[in-house]
Amino acid sequence: MAEKDENVVFIGGKPFMNYVTGVVMQFTTKGAKEVVIKARGKFISRAVDVAEVATKRFLKEFGVTVKDIKINSEEFENKEGKKVNVSTIDIVLAKK
Repeated sequence: MAEKDENVVFIGGKPFMNYVTGVVMQFTTKGAKEVVIKARGKFISRAVDVAEVATKRFLKEFGVTVKDIKINSEEFENKEGKKVNVSTIDIVLAKK
């Protein structure tokens, strides 16, 4: 699947609705066919919430659904120089 960075929403510490708005804008104003919501670690549950609110409350009439979910983990070094694994999720939303 060819992913373009402009159709990716990275979930972090901003207010929840910022991400929902970002996803909705991708489909409504930018005409995206699919959008990938990406998150790591403690933000995974927020990514799931963003996907659910965006598809069920805002994009229902556009026929946007969850097309695919990919889970993985990434290894990186923390501040102490120790290698740690952090879980990742990619939620692919697409128009039917």
